[in-house]
Amino acid sequence: MLDASSRALRIALLTHSVNPRGGVVHTLELAQALHAAGHEVTVMAPAAPGQGFFRQLDCEVDLAPVTVKPADMAEMVGSRIAAYVTHLTPLLKRRRFDILHAHDGIGGNALADLQEAGLIEGHVRTVHHLDDFADPRITAWQNRAVAHARKIFCVSRLWCDVLRREYDIEAAQVNNGVDTRRFTPQADASDAPLKARLGLRGSGDGPVLLAVGGVEERKNTLRILDAFVLLRRALPHAQLVIAGGASLLDHDSYQREFMRALGASGLKPGIGESVVLTGPMPDAEMPALFRLADALLMPSLREGFGLVVLEAMASGTPAVVSRMAPFNEYLNETECFWADPFSPASIAQAMRQAAQPGLARSLALAAAPAVCAHFSWAASAQRHVALYRAILSTPDVTPVDQEECRA
Repeated sequence: MLDASSRALRIALLTHSVNPRGGVVHTLELAQALHAAGHEVTVMAPAAPGQGFFRQLDCEVDLAPVTVKPADMAEMVGSRIAAYVTHLTPLLKRRRFDILHAHDGIGGNALADLQEAGLIEGHVRTVHHLDDFADPRITAWQNRAVAHARKIFCVSRLWCDVLRREYDIEAAQVNNGVDTRRFTPQADASDAPLKARLGLRGSGDGPVLLAVGGVEERKNTLRILDAFVLLRRALPHAQLVIAGGASLLDHDSYQREFMRALGASGLKPGIGESVVLTGPMPDAEMPALFRLADALLMPSLREGFGLVVLEAMASGTPAVVSRMAPFNEYLNETECFWADPFSPASIAQAMRQAAQPGLARSLALAAAPAVCAHFSWAASAQRHVALYRAILSTPDVTPVDQEECRA
């Protein structure tokens, strides 16, 4: 890293995928905000031939080619780390960045390799959340990506506390943001075609309940389904929409269990049916999808922050969330519908409250401006730049931030 005081910075942001996952969205939004603030930003990701990011960026994009077809998840992770190292080794010999910033363990391990090879002096890492892996190789990579970073950032106090307790690392908290120009309650020309294409019902016929992120254990999709079955006893025309699911991780076993449970429930899946599984959605359609839903379902078991909660609220859609961190860090009793994520009955009760159109929509519209005002990508970029400059002005790895995550 090069010393810098007030000039524009040369920043490389590394993410693990070109798919629309929360950490990738954070990386792209941060990149756009840093670029808008006048910094020279390059966004990097491993990608197969022909792949690209799910949205256009104003800043530079540099994709590391991945040609290996892995046999399992560990091979996939290893191949992406190797792709980054292969791609960056010649690049860093001819080009220098002030900041190299990884947003996941894949980029973090690649930068650790490059640091050990003497090609870089150090790097920064954002920990959105950490996972439990059955494969010890992946666990070792996850731990290494935390231990080798010069400075760790986290998007919530929850994960700052985890890093302090389990790794003895003082992480700096950086906010997520929400684009309130893009996510708005105002319907536009994209709403009606999407509603027709997915066969969504209106509030008078529904309600429509939306879960984003696909079928995953940490998203608690099985209990969401169990809760929906309970809700249908009172609201027999309710629809459950499960959107997204483009993930590098292996969720096959959980997804098979979900499909067995769906089959046993008697609910019919399909376009216009009781349960709509959309698969990955075009990024441009997400604002309309939030507006078409009567409530967002986010009773997750583990989240870094829960970025889609802000996006739903900005769209005028109330959220059902787990009564635990990180959600209770930025939401209060009057801003969402709380649920015990381990209790389908509790989730169903919160769903039913959120399905009251007048109450739920008025709550979302009243709460959203106050909540979203605290989160902007411009403010997040400003916070990152302050941390970057502090790192560049510090010759060693001593803590750089006076506003560390405090309980």
